[in-house]
Amino acid sequence: MSERGAILCSHCLLPVGVRAMQRTVNGESHAFCCYGCCIAFQVKSGKSEEWEAAWLLIRLGVGAFLSMNIMLFSLLLYAGTFTGVDARLLPWIHLFLWVFATPAVIILGGPFFKETWREARDGHVTSAALIVLGVGAAYLYSAFAVLERGPHVYFDTATMVLMLFTVGRYLEAAGRARAARNLEPLLAAESECATVVEGGLEARRPVREAGVGALVRVRPGERIPLDGTVVEGDSHADEAVITGEGRLVPKGVGSAVIAGSINMDGPLLIRSTRAATDTRWAQICRSVRDALSRRSPTQRLADRVVGVFVPLVLSLGALTVLYWAQWLPFDRALLIGLSVLVIACPCAVGLAAPLATSLGIGRLARRGCLVREPGALEELARTRLVAFDKTGTLTSGRALVVRIETGGVVADEVLARAAGLERHSEHGFGHAITAAAAMRGLDPVVAADVRILPGRGIRGITDGQVVVAGNRALMSELGWSVAPALGEGGRSLEADGYSVIYVGWGEQVRAALALDDTALPEARSTVEALRRRALHVMLLSGDLARATQRVAVTAGIEDAQSGLSPEAKRAALRRLHQKYDVVAMVGDGLNDGPVLAEADIGIAVGSATDLARETAAVVLPRGGLWMLPWVVDVARAVRMTILTNLLWAFGYNLIALTLAVLGLLQPVLAAAVMAGSSILVVVNSLRLERMPDPVHTPISGERPGGETQSAPDTFPVIPVSAIERG
Repeated sequence: MSERGAILCSHCLLPVGVRAMQRTVNGESHAFCCYGCCIAFQVKSGKSEEWEAAWLLIRLGVGAFLSMNIMLFSLLLYAGTFTGVDARLLPWIHLFLWVFATPAVIILGGPFFKETWREARDGHVTSAALIVLGVGAAYLYSAFAVLERGPHVYFDTATMVLMLFTVGRYLEAAGRARAARNLEPLLAAESECATVVEGGLEARRPVREAGVGALVRVRPGERIPLDGTVVEGDSHADEAVITGEGRLVPKGVGSAVIAGSINMDGPLLIRSTRAATDTRWAQICRSVRDALSRRSPTQRLADRVVGVFVPLVLSLGALTVLYWAQWLPFDRALLIGLSVLVIACPCAVGLAAPLATSLGIGRLARRGCLVREPGALEELARTRLVAFDKTGTLTSGRALVVRIETGGVVADEVLARAAGLERHSEHGFGHAITAAAAMRGLDPVVAADVRILPGRGIRGITDGQVVVAGNRALMSELGWSVAPALGEGGRSLEADGYSVIYVGWGEQVRAALALDDTALPEARSTVEALRRRALHVMLLSGDLARATQRVAVTAGIEDAQSGLSPEAKRAALRRLHQKYDVVAMVGDGLNDGPVLAEADIGIAVGSATDLARETAAVVLPRGGLWMLPWVVDVARAVRMTILTNLLWAFGYNLIALTLAVLGLLQPVLAAAVMAGSSILVVVNSLRLERMPDPVHTPISGERPGGETQSAPDTFPVIPVSAIERG
C-alpha cells in the first residue's frame, strides 16, 4: 500500500489502477496490474501446481506464436501457391518451416520428452511416449525431406499436435491448481507462521516454534495458528474447516479458540494451550496429505490398464504404418500411424480418478470431515448397510437424569440434597445430578463431612442428618427402609436398562433417580436421511436389550442387536458383509477400534477416542453425526464422476482408435479431439465443487450455537403410580 492508499501490484509493486486483477496464490489473495505480472508472480512464488500451470501458459504463448506462422505457410503449401514459377521458393519455405518448428517442438515438447526419458530409465512406458514417438516421427521425416528436397513436410502436424496436447495439459494443471487452492487452508498447518508476543514485542515465527503458553496475536482475517484461550479482545471465529459448523462463533476473554479457524472481525490475543503438532488442524493436515499421496483402487486399476495399453498401441501404430505403406505413399502411411498414436494417448484415463478423488477429499475436509484412505470414498459410495454403535455415537455418551421416583417427598428437595453431596464427586452420575439441579434453578443444600464410598455411592451430613446417595447395595448395607412402591419402581427402572441412584436421609430411602444416556436430537433425522438414500440401517450395541431398544425406537432403527461384545460385533459384521457386500460401521469409543477396522468402511465421530480414529477410514467432526448423509452424497458423486470419466476416456479411445486405424482421422484432428477429452474430464470433475454444503437445521432443544441442551432441562417428575415403562 502506497502513502496515498493505492493498491500495489504484488509482482512489480506499481499501482494497479482501477481494474486490479485479484488472484489467489498459495492460499492468499493478491492484486496484479496485468496478466503478465500475475503469471510471472505464479512462476516465481507459486506452489508446484500453480507454478506448473503458469509455466504451461507461458509455453503456450510462445508455442502459439511459432505454430501460427507454421500453419499460415503450411496452408499456402496445401493450397498449391508455390507452383510453376514460384516452385523455386519451395525449398526455402520448407527451410523456414523447419527453423520455426524446431524451437516450437523443443518448447512445447520439453515436458513430454522429459517425462518419457525419466520413465524409460525406470523401465516404464507412459502415455507421453506415444506423443513423443508420433511427433518425433513427423518432425524427423519432415527434416529429412528438407535435406533431400522432398515434396512434402509435416512440421505443422508436429507442432499443432504438441499445441493441442499442451492446451490439455494446461487445463489439467489449472484444474489441479484450483483443487490445491481449495485444499491450501487444510495443508498449511505445518508451514503457518504466528505473531508471537514476548516482552511487549511482536515477532513472526513458524508456528511449530510457539510452544504451550505462548502469547499469539491474531488480527482480523487471519487464521488462528494454535489452540488456545483468548486473553484479550472480542471477535467472531469461522470454525467450519475444523468443526463443520458454518455459523460464526463469538469469542471473548476466556473463550477457547481452535487452530485453523479464521478470526473474522476483531484483534485477539490468545495464549496457546497445545503444541502445534497436537492440534486438530495439524491432524487434518497430516490426514489429508496422506490420503492424497496414496492412490485409490480405481486409480491403481487405471494405472495397470494404461501400463498394458501403451505397448499395445505402439505395436498397433507400427502395424498400421506397415499395412498402409502397401497401398499409399510412405509419408501418408506415416501420418495414419501418427494418428493412431495421438488418438490413443490415455491422458484422460490417468486424470479421471485422481482429480475427482482430490476434489472430493478437499470438499469433505473443508467441512471438518477427514478421509484417511482415498479408496474410502469409492467404498462408501458402494455401501448398502450402515451399522451404528449406540453409546457416544447415537447417544450423547453422558448420563442424564431422565426420571425421578419419590416416596412422599418433593422432587426438588431430593435434587437439592443429592446435588449438595454430588458436587463433591467427579463421577459422571454426580455431574448429571448437579446439572439437573442447576437446570431447575435449585441451590444445592450444603453438606459437611462428605465421604466417597467407591463403587457404592456418597454420604454426608446435612442439617444434622446423614444424607446418602448410592446404589441399592449401599442402602441394603446401611439397613435403610424402602417403601414397597418405591422399591418396586426402582427395580422396574433397573430392569428397563436405566441406572438408578437411590437418595435417602433419616435412615429411610426417599427417592430413586433414573439416569440414562439419551439419543442425540439429530439421530432420527440422520437415520431417516440414510434410509432415503436406500441404505439399510441397524444398531449393534453391547448394552442391555431394553436400553438398546429404547435408543433404537427413538432413532427410528428397526433392526437392533444388543449385548454384543467387541468380538461379537466383529462376527456380526462378517455375517452382514456376506449379505450386503459392503458394510460401513459408525462408532465411538475404545472398544470400537477393532470393530471399525473389521468393517469395509469405518467411520468415527468427532468425539472418538484415539484408537477409534486410527482405525477409521473417515472421521466426522465433533457433533457431526448429522453430516453423515451428506458425506455419503459426496462419496457417491465422486464415484459417479470417476466412472463417467473412465467410461468417456476408454469409450472415446476405442471408437477414435478404430477411426484412426481406418485412416479416417488426421493427426491434428486426433490431437484436438484428444485434448477435448481431457478438457471434458477436468470440467466433469470440477462439478464436484458445485455440490451444496450440508444444511444443519437446529432441532428442538438445540441452542443457537449448535450445542444440544441437556435432558434435565425438561425431564419429568413422575410419581410411582404413573411410571411409564420402556
